[in-house]
Amino acid sequence: MKNRQLGRSGLTVSALGFGCMGLSFGYGPAVDRAAGVQLMRQAVERGVTFFDTAEAYGALNEEMVGEALAPVRDQVVIATKFGFKDGDSEAGLDSRPERIRAVVETSLQRLRTDRIDLLYQHRVDPQVPMEDVAGTVKDLIAEGKVRHFGLSEAGVESIRRAHAVQAVTALQSEYSLWWREPEQATLPVLEELGIGFVPFSPLGKGFLTGAINAATEFSKDDFRNIVPRFSSEARQANQALIDALTVIAQSKGITLAQVALAWLLARKPWIVPIPGTTKLHRLDENLASVNVELDAADLQRIGQALEGIAIEGARYPAQLANRVGR
Repeated sequence: MKNRQLGRSGLTVSALGFGCMGLSFGYGPAVDRAAGVQLMRQAVERGVTFFDTAEAYGALNEEMVGEALAPVRDQVVIATKFGFKDGDSEAGLDSRPERIRAVVETSLQRLRTDRIDLLYQHRVDPQVPMEDVAGTVKDLIAEGKVRHFGLSEAGVESIRRAHAVQAVTALQSEYSLWWREPEQATLPVLEELGIGFVPFSPLGKGFLTGAINAATEFSKDDFRNIVPRFSSEARQANQALIDALTVIAQSKGITLAQVALAWLLARKPWIVPIPGTTKLHRLDENLASVNVELDAADLQRIGQALEGIAIEGARYPAQLANRVGR
């Protein structure tokens, strides 16, 4: 496994992290706890040192991360997040300083650790000045309970305001072959300020693996059921992207997922994607992308394919879209 540094922060992590959300939240029923713990330990054995969880993913998620990583705590980087009322992503936002402190204390217990390596604000809370949020995390860093500060899905203004109070180590937002909006304004600011970028859903919530088509049915508690981009009609239209990328993947002798991850890794040296999975063979497939070399001709072919395809469907329904880019 290769390593990368998140911006100019000095925080070094594996070039690919492990997104833990899907182990118990968002994509249907939770995996068996023992199986989730085992999979994360297998990731560690393969060189993964960067694990991403959140209060909003439920107590089980942080507890699995804590159990899995306790034996190797000093060898890994654990990221978690605060920012929702009572830890419920459907209950609204809450980044009041006292709430941040309460979340940190709970997360430390669940994660079986004395410090959080990277603490993100999950979504910008318009009711709490960013200076108060960043100042609270700055105090937690001074107390040794947190090492680095991060933001998730924040807009450029919020990033600058936060960074002016406490250096932001990483921004986590969606970025992939079918969601390139961060390239417009966000990536230039991150490069200017020396902030790392952690793309979530780097495989398009599974679509970019080629395993999902217009006929795919999701479990009733899978959040893709409410995502416009995952309507049957949108999936049918977006199959054109999969078809184009399949040609490129086959020419390289690699999988679609490996094309998607290698493309992200080639964008900037301070980009660290965090694909999630519940299957060991998918973990191995993802990690192999670190050794995939996309040359200038490959990247040009991918770029040309993207230019010729219009992606159908919004990435969030309206009630969730208004929480991002603030």
